[in-house]
Amino acid sequence: MIALIVCHFVLAACARPLVRRLGRRAFVVLALPPAAATAWAATEWSTAAAGRAVTWTWEWIPAYDVSLGLRLDALAELMVLLAAGVGTLVLLYCASYFTDDSPQLASFAGNLLAFAGAMLALVLADDLITLYVFWELTTVFSYLLIGHGSERKQNRRSALQALVVTTLGGLAMLVGFLILGQAAGTYQISAIVANPPEATLAVSVAVVLVLCGALSKSAIWPFSLWLPNAMAAPTPVSAYLHAAAMVKAGVYLVARLAPAFADVPVWRPVVLVLGAATMLLGGWRALRLNDLKLVLAYGTVSQLGFLIVLAGAGTRDAALAAAAMILGHALFKAALFLVIGIVDHATGTRDLRRLSGVGRALPHVTTVAVLAAASMAALPPLLGFAAKEAAFHALQHGDTSDRWVLAVTVVGSVLTVAYTLRFVWGAFFRKPGVADTSVRRVGAAFLAPPALLAVAGLVLGPGVAWTDRLFAAYADTFPAPAHPYHLALWHGFGTALLLSVLAWAGGALLFAGRTTVTRVSRRIAWPTADSVFGHLLLGLERFALQVTGFVQRGSLSVYLATTLLVMLAGQLAVLITDRPWEGAVAPRVWDTPLQGAVAVLTCAAALLCLTVSRRMKAVVLAGLTGYGAALLFVVQGAPDLALTQFCVETVSMIVFVLVLRRMPVHFQESVSSWRRAVRVPVALGAAATLGVVVWVSGAARTAEPAGAAMVEEVAHHGLKDVVATILVDLRAWDTMGESAVLAAAAIGVTSLIYLHRRSEGPMTREELHGATAWTLTGRRLTGLPQGDDTAPERDWLAAGSTLAPEHRSVVFEVVGRLVFHPILVLSLYLLFCAENMPGGGFVGGLVAGLAFITRYLAGGRFELAEAAPLQPGLFTGLGLFLSTGVALLGLLEGTVLHAWTYKGHLPLFGDYHLATPVVFDFGVYLLVLGVVLDIVRALGAKVDRQIERAAGALAPAPGTGAGGTAR
Repeated sequence: MIALIVCHFVLAACARPLVRRLGRRAFVVLALPPAAATAWAATEWSTAAAGRAVTWTWEWIPAYDVSLGLRLDALAELMVLLAAGVGTLVLLYCASYFTDDSPQLASFAGNLLAFAGAMLALVLADDLITLYVFWELTTVFSYLLIGHGSERKQNRRSALQALVVTTLGGLAMLVGFLILGQAAGTYQISAIVANPPEATLAVSVAVVLVLCGALSKSAIWPFSLWLPNAMAAPTPVSAYLHAAAMVKAGVYLVARLAPAFADVPVWRPVVLVLGAATMLLGGWRALRLNDLKLVLAYGTVSQLGFLIVLAGAGTRDAALAAAAMILGHALFKAALFLVIGIVDHATGTRDLRRLSGVGRALPHVTTVAVLAAASMAALPPLLGFAAKEAAFHALQHGDTSDRWVLAVTVVGSVLTVAYTLRFVWGAFFRKPGVADTSVRRVGAAFLAPPALLAVAGLVLGPGVAWTDRLFAAYADTFPAPAHPYHLALWHGFGTALLLSVLAWAGGALLFAGRTTVTRVSRRIAWPTADSVFGHLLLGLERFALQVTGFVQRGSLSVYLATTLLVMLAGQLAVLITDRPWEGAVAPRVWDTPLQGAVAVLTCAAALLCLTVSRRMKAVVLAGLTGYGAALLFVVQGAPDLALTQFCVETVSMIVFVLVLRRMPVHFQESVSSWRRAVRVPVALGAAATLGVVVWVSGAARTAEPAGAAMVEEVAHHGLKDVVATILVDLRAWDTMGESAVLAAAAIGVTSLIYLHRRSEGPMTREELHGATAWTLTGRRLTGLPQGDDTAPERDWLAAGSTLAPEHRSVVFEVVGRLVFHPILVLSLYLLFCAENMPGGGFVGGLVAGLAFITRYLAGGRFELAEAAPLQPGLFTGLGLFLSTGVALLGLLEGTVLHAWTYKGHLPLFGDYHLATPVVFDFGVYLLVLGVVLDIVRALGAKVDRQIERAAGALAPAPGTGAGGTAR
């Protein structure tokens, strides 16, 4: 099972090279994984029909009883056959639907196959958390598929709407899953269904939350708005996601949990009322639409309401009817959507008012459509008829609420027959006053997938008894009635057949009066759910703007004061309530007098920041406070922390200086006396509170410090540097998360500088037609030699000649050239010596970044481009790749970030050992180096380029006029 799922995702990742090589024929190759899943499921038919299950389990998070569990039983067998079988046919259909030059074909193909894999895993999942993970994956891939034509606003809006609605439902469902797992004592679905928890208030709330997720996924009112708008997606997406796969996920979840929770008081009212209402609303709306896809879309909404009613009714016969109807609906609805795609390709339109005489021009297509439509209208001898008969029988023999639902179902069936006739008439019949539509030839390969689905519905009508054993294996999980129902095409004359006849007759009458029905429907139509959703979003946006305007005043001091006051209030409330200082050991002023001296100097630098008016002085003084903290680490005996603090503070000061070039020299914010009177006590109070909190936190320790145990553990592996070992081995999860956050923050900050795109092409010297930014922003010094008289006699740097002679320093250039390579070697030394001496990937990356900063400060942006010709994103991405790769490699031993060590002997070098934490640390090294380069390139070279462009010193970028600006 797991191999089939993995094959879907692996081949989906290979979709781009396959499409590039094979064109649209790549869909045939991509259809192999779902075809294999279909064949495998077919071989397990007898096992599932016998009531047995095929299982596979891998302990994912044992401490929290979370496992990756897969289970194939009768219900999963049905869903696998649908998800994989229909998926195979849809992928084959895509080979004819698209052309080789269709835009974004590779991404579409990969997303469609990945969705099929996620859907396969979803229906096989036997763990609530696993099911949720793949549930959300189907949401993400559906978003990408619906928004495939992203150049069109409708596609983007529809994709976002589907994502918002289904994600909100999914989040509610996750909370419900967590509550159910805690109440049941396990997250295994089969165990929960076999032994459900007691129906307490918490379980009832959980059931409602889970139903929110299921109903939003299956487009049940009031969540039904996203499905019709999703018809903006290509037709294969509609046929697969919105007929056989994604929308069936909610129905599947209801069917899966109904044996356990149908008796919970809130279950049936929610399921029956909303399902019945959806059936009526969707069917009624379908009667007045003119787009064939929208007619089927609202018909699908109506039928999904019917399926939810059957799956959630909680009786054995209703469950049997639900299984049969799930199969029948997937076959006829997927076939009809695929037929619409053929008609659209052949005629160029889906508007039934413009289509005329298509049936005579495309007789084979018409035959397939009529077969599928007859099954949708529940006409004998098709599968839809047998399933509808079973549904009528189950509801007829239920309780009073079931019989009320039966009445609604009959009315819904009348609407189904009416919009089915309207669909067939609108797509294929000749209409008075409308010229026959010209059509193009339809190939056999194009028609084969919907034809197979329609023929399957025809064959399984008389042969529905073949499926009875499998469907009964699922239905028998409910209490058995006195006379269990069995699937068959003919059960004789009875109430169910009479209700079917009434539905056919009523639907025919509605179709005969279609003009009047359409006029009445439009006259009494309520505001569409889509417009309500749009107004809600607009109102939410306006409310957010009002709140943002009130809270976000644009003053950093206000933000900081608000944060400190909230922190101060919370900490003081805890301190006053708990009085944790009682019995605490009194704090020491210092361990050595040198600590006190450094602390006094650091505080003095911080206080001096309040007295200066120039930004540069404030930056220098703030930097001194950071260096003071580093000195405290040195005095305390923490060289690793001190080295890191020194490097971070140095890089930070350089970044501040680069930013200050575009800011006024002096602070321009005037602080009134009353604001200062408020700020001072807030700052002092926050500092005092934090000091007390740190003291009581340290004094509250009751356990032995872990330092001795960590030193012993590190020494056991032949290492000496405890800090580095903690970062890359014992607490590597934290390091990997912090690295990802660092990369995301750097990309976000630099993207504010690169407003339109992160790359403007290579920084070549030929683009410079005037003075550099350093000359433009520098002050001309009077009384000193200018021009070539001040230039060094030779170039010590690769791009030193690009600077104005008066702004070149021979000392700086020589020093920059001499120290560049030693600094890089030092950074590598710090990287590889971290096991036994202070260092590590983070510090090494910062030191390497300082080497490149030195080149930039000595020679400008062209010098930086010469020193680092590769994009910084390459280093950042490669670093994340290495760190994540090492983490995932540990899964071979069952644990993420499991460490391996290899020891050996080399001539001349002696004994050596290699360990995966070193590779992990090298990933951190590359990531930090990429981040530093990205920041320097954005705040240094990019800002230089902007200054030069504003001064007209740059050649116009390609694609712009002489006076234009490059994007």
